[in-house]
Amino acid sequence: MSQTKEKRRRAMMRRKNQLTLPREVAEALHVREGDEVEFAITEDGRVTLRGMTVVPTDQAWFWDPGWQHGEREASGQIAEGRTEEFDDAESMFDALEEEQ
Repeated sequence: MSQTKEKRRRAMMRRKNQLTLPREVAEALHVREGDEVEFAITEDGRVTLRGMTVVPTDQAWFWDPGWQHGEREASGQIAEGRTEEFDDAESMFDALEEEQ
């Protein structure tokens, strides 16, 4: 049976219910200034915290599930060495058209 080592950190509540996350917690959540966090509260009173990175609206297309699927597919092809080099853009576009 594997056991994961749990680390605990504390923070002090300040005026207006403000907390400063310990550096190690912020790093584990992958958040920085301007990012959001989400709190989930269970019926038994346990609270979990999840980092939410803000994505600028002009970059949201990149995080679309369909686009991310294509990114994973392309990364797999690159890892397998399934790449092709072209001398110029025109020959690249010609090869793309031939695939269709």
